[in-house]
Amino acid sequence: MNANGNGGPLDGAVIAVAGAAGPAGRATLMRLAEAGATVVGSDADPARLAEAVDAARYAHGGARVVGDTVDLLDLAATKEWAEKTEKEFGRIDGLVHLVGGWRGSQSFVETDLKDWDFLEKLLVRTVQHTSLAFHDGLLRSGGRGRYALISQVGAHKPVANNAAYNAGKAAAEAWTLAMADSFRKAGGDEGAQAAAAILVIKALVHDAMRAERPNAKFAGFTDVKDLADAVAGLWDRPAQEVNGQRLWLTPKP
Repeated sequence: MNANGNGGPLDGAVIAVAGAAGPAGRATLMRLAEAGATVVGSDADPARLAEAVDAARYAHGGARVVGDTVDLLDLAATKEWAEKTEKEFGRIDGLVHLVGGWRGSQSFVETDLKDWDFLEKLLVRTVQHTSLAFHDGLLRSGGRGRYALISQVGAHKPVANNAAYNAGKAAAEAWTLAMADSFRKAGGDEGAQAAAAILVIKALVHDAMRAERPNAKFAGFTDVKDLADAVAGLWDRPAQEVNGQRLWLTPKP
């Protein structure tokens, strides 16, 4: 099955990318398109999303990359996006969750709980909605279904000034692992036929950041291109091997 004719390892796959307009999203769109996938990106910013989609199409001539503006805080709209994607392309083989945001404080006691209200929506609610919306479609993909969450080391070693952010990431991980357990149970004796996995980073870096801070070391940071490679690599291994796994792209704390 060859959707794009690019001869890539993901030819025929249909992969949705939530939060596709940022640097990590752009790198992921390009990497998946390079591998031959049909890529369906979504973002809250339609102008930036259009730029990201156009860049991926231009970088890989003949690639099928499309964009949908979706309110991932609306469960019904998210389910409609999943259903539309599967109906239009005949299958859905992946959801890459790149929606994020950060707010912190000077100290633990100075934490503003309004930050939690903001981060809970971005870091937790969007994960809940995309996982619920895409769960069944990923199971229907014949062993190819992958749900990828990008997490952060603070979920495992929280720090005082990042309480809200770290708690949000930890909750998102727990939810994703519950999805992985659902895939495991659905597979029965044959094992999981779809996988939910967590890629853990310290922070991300990209070329523009390096240009702005040429003397910075960015120790432990993950380049967005390396993240995109790790995402694409989830399809190189059987679902049973990656389901419920944390894949560390930075040293464990």
